[in-house]
Amino acid sequence: MNIYKRLLRLARPHVLKFVLATLCMLIVGVATSATAFLVKPALDEIFLKKNADMLRLIPIAIIVIYLLKGACSYGQKVLMNYIGHRVVTDLRSQLYSHIQRQALSFFARNPTGTLMSRITNDVGFIRGAVSVAVTSLMKDSFTIICLIFVVFYRDWKMAIVAMVVFPLTIYPIAKFGKKMRKIATRTQVTMGSFSSLLQETISGVRIVKAFGMEDYENERFGKENERLFRLTMKSVSVNAISSPFMEFLGGIGIAAIIYYGGYQVIKGVSTPGNFFSFLTALIMLYEPIKRLTNVNNTIQQGIAAAIRVFGVMDVTPEIKDRKDAIDLPPISSGIKIQDVSFSYNDTPTLKNINLEIKAGEAVAFVGMSGGGKTTLVNLIPRFYDVAGGSIAIDGHDIRDVTMKSLRDQIGIVTQQTILFNDTVKNNIAYGDISKDEANITEAARMANAHDFIVGLPDGYDTIIGEQGAKLSGGERQRISIARALLKDAPILILDEATSSLDTEAEIEVQDALENLMRGRTTLIIAHRLSTIRNADRILVLVNGEIVEEGAHESLLEKRGEYFKLYNLQFKNGDSNERLADRHTT
Repeated sequence: MNIYKRLLRLARPHVLKFVLATLCMLIVGVATSATAFLVKPALDEIFLKKNADMLRLIPIAIIVIYLLKGACSYGQKVLMNYIGHRVVTDLRSQLYSHIQRQALSFFARNPTGTLMSRITNDVGFIRGAVSVAVTSLMKDSFTIICLIFVVFYRDWKMAIVAMVVFPLTIYPIAKFGKKMRKIATRTQVTMGSFSSLLQETISGVRIVKAFGMEDYENERFGKENERLFRLTMKSVSVNAISSPFMEFLGGIGIAAIIYYGGYQVIKGVSTPGNFFSFLTALIMLYEPIKRLTNVNNTIQQGIAAAIRVFGVMDVTPEIKDRKDAIDLPPISSGIKIQDVSFSYNDTPTLKNINLEIKAGEAVAFVGMSGGGKTTLVNLIPRFYDVAGGSIAIDGHDIRDVTMKSLRDQIGIVTQQTILFNDTVKNNIAYGDISKDEANITEAARMANAHDFIVGLPDGYDTIIGEQGAKLSGGERQRISIARALLKDAPILILDEATSSLDTEAEIEVQDALENLMRGRTTLIIAHRLSTIRNADRILVLVNGEIVEEGAHESLLEKRGEYFKLYNLQFKNGDSNERLADRHTT
C-alpha cells in the first residue's frame, strides 16, 4: 500500500489537472450509457410507433452525445498523459540526482547497466501505470457505473440475472494480476542484467576483440536475449488469455439475457425497444470490464517497477553533508591525517595512518598494488569516509564542511582518463563551466594540448568520441590536465597520471603536469618512481601502513622498501623507466 501512496504523492502537484481529467472521464461514461439509453425510444418511437418528431430529435441527440464524448475523451487523454509523463520525468530526475549523490561504494555494488535499466525501463513501466492504466481504470469504472444504471433502469430483474456473472470475473482478474506482477518483476531483473551485459561488452569491445571472444560474447548475449524473450512471451500469454476468458464469461451472461429477455418480449411483458436498450447497455458493459483485466496487468507491471525504483530511492547516501556543515575556506596551512583507518568489506586497507602535508608541498605515495595508496588519497575528497581517525584541512575536519566546498578545492588527474562524447572545448570547460574561451585556450596551452587541438578537424569544436576514442592516450591525458588547470584548485591529486603512456607521450604529459603542480598542494600516486623523484617527500605504503618516508635520494640510501621497488623496476627491464629517468635528471 505504501507504493500506491508514494506514487500518488508524486501526482499531488497536478491535482487540478487530475480533477478536470476525472470530470472528462465522467462525461465520457455518461455519454456512453446515454447511447444505450436512446436505443429504446429509437426502436419503440421511430420504428414501431412511426413518431416523426422523434425521428428528428434522436439523431440530433446522438450527434451531440458523440461530439461531447469525443471532446471529453480528447481532454482526458491529454491531461492524464501530461500527468503521467510529468510524474515520470520528475521521478527520473529525482532518481538520477539520488544516484549521483551516492558514494563510490554504491556503484561498486550496483552495475551500471542495472542502474540504467532503473532510470529507463522501470520508470517507463511506471508511466504506463500512472497515466494509461489509471486513465482506463477510471474511465471504464465511470462507464460501468453509468451502464449499470441503464441496465437496472430498463429491467431490474434481467439486470440481476446478468449481475450473477460479474462476481465470477473478480477471481480471474486477481489471479491474472498476481501472475503478471511476478512475470514483470522477473522481466525487469533480466532487463537490468541485459543492460549491464550490453554496457560491459560495448565499452570493452577492444578487449573482446583482442582476446578473440566475439563468439563467447555472442553466446552470452544470446542466452540473456532468449531469457528475455521467454519472459516476454509469458507476459503476452497472460495478457492474451485474459481477454478471451472474460469474453467467454460475458457470452454466458448475454446468452442467458437473450433467452430470458426474448421470452419476456414474446409474452408481451416487455417491448423490443426496452429489451434491445437493455441488451445494448449490457454488451457495452462487458467491454470495459474486459479491459479492466488488461489494465490490472499494466498496473501490476508498474507496481513491480515502482518497487525496484523506490528500492534505489530508499538507499541513504553513505556520505553526505552534516546539518551544520560549513564552507571550507581556501587552504592555507595544510592537510592533517590522524590515526586514520579504513576497511573494504571488513578487510583492513589502512591502519593508523598519521601524516601532515603542508600547503604547497608535493607528496608522493608509492608501494606495491594493494598497499593502500589510492584508498588513502580517495579519503581526502570524501569519495569514502574514514572508519577511524580524522582528516583535517586547516584544522577543519572534512566531515564538518560541505562536500561542494571541499571538492571545489581539489583537482584530480587519474590514470583512467574520463572524457565525454562532446567537444574538446566542453571537456576542458568541465573543470569550470564559468570560464570563457580565452581561459580554456590558456589552460590547453599550459597542458601542452593547444597545438594538437588546433590540428583536429574542427579544432576546439571537434567531437572526441566516447571516452575520447578519437584521441591518443597522451592527448586524452593532456585534455584531462587542461581540465584540472582550468579548475585551478589549490589541492591536486595525481593518480598514476602517466603510467599507461609511452615514453614520448609521458614526456609531454610530465611537462604539462609540472605546470599543473606549480604552487599547489599535490598528492601523487606513482607507479614509475622516476616521475616522483623531485617530490618534496615520498611515502612508502605496505599493507596499509607507512613504512618509509623521505626524499628520493635519502630513501635510496636507506636500502629499504623504496630501494627494493626502485631496483625491481630496473631489474624488470623497464626501458620507459630508464628514459623517463634521464628526462627528469
